[in-house]
Amino acid sequence: MFAAERRQLILEMVRANGAVSLRELARVVQTSEVTVRRDVRALEAEGLLDRRHGGAVLPGGFTRESGFPQKSHLATAEKTAIADLAAGLVEEGEAIVVGAGTTTQELARRLARVPGLTVVTNSLLVAQALAHANRVEVVMTGGTLRGSNYALVGSGAEQSLQGLRVSRAFLSGSGLTAERGLSTSNMLSASVDRALVQAAAEVVVLADHTKLGTDTMFQTVPTDVITRLVTDEPPAHDDRAATELQALADQGVQIAVAGGSAASPNAGPGADSVPAGRQPRRDVPLPGQRRNHGAGPGQQLRSALLGEQPPGERSARVADLRRR
Repeated sequence: MFAAERRQLILEMVRANGAVSLRELARVVQTSEVTVRRDVRALEAEGLLDRRHGGAVLPGGFTRESGFPQKSHLATAEKTAIADLAAGLVEEGEAIVVGAGTTTQELARRLARVPGLTVVTNSLLVAQALAHANRVEVVMTGGTLRGSNYALVGSGAEQSLQGLRVSRAFLSGSGLTAERGLSTSNMLSASVDRALVQAAAEVVVLADHTKLGTDTMFQTVPTDVITRLVTDEPPAHDDRAATELQALADQGVQIAVAGGSAASPNAGPGADSVPAGRQPRRDVPLPGQRRNHGAGPGQQLRSALLGEQPPGERSARVADLRRR
């Protein structure tokens, strides 16, 4: 296939789906990802599409958000590995909140095996994945259905979260940077995600490498509020994603990377329960613990949002949640 034919086919696929991964493009046009990446770069120079880590999307910048059908075909293997690893962080009898997204949907499918679990969610897809789990209680927020991602949003969703307190929140989004943290392209989704954060003692972000270094319109979780990032191994050529990971670690975010062959000696809770071949390559703090152990601006913001208490009091509160 000539370059012009390849690029026309790539453009047609992106226009039909909204977003397509490089892997899928390479499979359809029957060439290497290196060649497809070069084609995508040329099409972007003409203003016909936008590049994203691991794929291509319709042009639109900060204002455009792909719908569920498009997102579900991006980085599917990576999302599976992330969900496998993140599920190992959840303990029996725990109370958690799980936000909307294709990666959190994968996580929910694995949480169905955790006995005594209580899951609060605004996602119909998360609730559906847990609907037949015998020993998992699912609590849905109120709100207005947003059809593009099957999530409940609006004031009803936010009000139903007031007064709620759980051990941790699992969230995904459209982009993640060390400068702004987690972000999304939709204002209503961002507002509900912020309410989910306020309900949790810890925040775990699930983001594959295609979202690292991507900044979208509405901030949902500032970097200094993120406790842990669960991600996948960036490709060797993806210097931007690797740099962003290091910058996040330097700001104190614990990084767990799925896809390694063995668990790190510093692996966090639940790492031993991750299936073989899905162990974290590293679970840190990587270089750069929280640098200010006093009440600096970041710590003050974290305390304000999360009602942070000393470790002993937090443990007692989480234990009380589990008894309930």
